[in-house]
Amino acid sequence: MTHLANLFEQLPAAGSAAEQFLELLARPGLTVERIVSTGQASPPGFWYDQDGGEWVLVLAGEAWLRFEDEAEARHLKTGDFVDIPPHRRHRVDGTHPGQPTIWLAIHYGDAPSLSPQP
Repeated sequence: MTHLANLFEQLPAAGSAAEQFLELLARPGLTVERIVSTGQASPPGFWYDQDGGEWVLVLAGEAWLRFEDEAEARHLKTGDFVDIPPHRRHRVDGTHPGQPTIWLAIHYGDAPSLSPQP
């Protein structure tokens, strides 16, 4: 867990090769993390299928979040949020490459975190 005092501090440079995941708070059944994306997307054919729920909020930037059961990706902009129930398969089709996309992710139930898993 990090001791970040401001969600907009210590951002990676635009075009960074990897997303940045920072755990902000962890309690039994609850994890809060900041994710910073700089143009990343889920690998082709990859779907998250998490045991717990996840509520995400875009604090800055934009992203395209796709659910397996929806025909089109949702275009999320600053202030947009979505609750993802357990086992609802989803992926990130993309994030804005020219500016950081800053997410606040709240994992609840049995979900550890969104950090990439094979």
